[in-house]
Amino acid sequence: MMTVLITGASSGIGEGLAKSWADDGCRVIACGRDAARLEALRQYSPLISLRQFDMTDAQACREALADCRVDLAVLCAGTCEYLDRGVIDVDLIARVMSTNFTGPINCLAALQNTLAPGSRVVLVSSMAHWLHFPRAEAYGASKAALTWFANCLRLDWEPKGVAVTVVSPGFVDTPLTRKNDFPMPAKVSVGQAVAAIRRGVAKGRAHIAFPTGFSLALRLLASLPQFMQNALLRRMVRS
Repeated sequence: MMTVLITGASSGIGEGLAKSWADDGCRVIACGRDAARLEALRQYSPLISLRQFDMTDAQACREALADCRVDLAVLCAGTCEYLDRGVIDVDLIARVMSTNFTGPINCLAALQNTLAPGSRVVLVSSMAHWLHFPRAEAYGASKAALTWFANCLRLDWEPKGVAVTVVSPGFVDTPLTRKNDFPMPAKVSVGQAVAAIRRGVAKGRAHIAFPTGFSLALRLLASLPQFMQNALLRRMVRS
């Protein structure tokens, strides 16, 4: 029986993945900070066990995950905050970087000595860093850092037989994205996101991006010369 560890399991994509793998008979270790929501998830299936901790706390990660032996670790806890008209908010940036970048690294550090050959780590990034969107300085930078780290780690962990996958979603209808105050083209449901991630993991893909059409459109825009990208993105700047 496969054992899957999921961070950010108390809501959104993480919750959806936890339920999906439990439905298929996998042992699921659901991790998060919200005790009430985690407990509700445990009630969903006897195959779901809980680890409550703050992934931005390195010591808490070590204590919570030291004894975990998993076949698959999916690190999808994250947050999003935007800068307002380019005003640099150091505390905001630190919060986003801590949750989206340092947090997953803390989890990887805690798990690294227990990951056996044949296991896989999945890190949920975002398409947001493919283009330099206004207001997304903190969020885009955090996801770019996570993706860069993961792509390097993949090469260093190959000799150990541990695979690394990066997931780059577009807009997914979650409690986090519902706070956005701008149009979200090609938005998909949590169910669609779960299906896309599970398909990609089953196929052993190093990179999973969805939805496909939106991914291709952003890749095309990102391939344009920088001055053309800037001309398009300036239309999104708020006065």
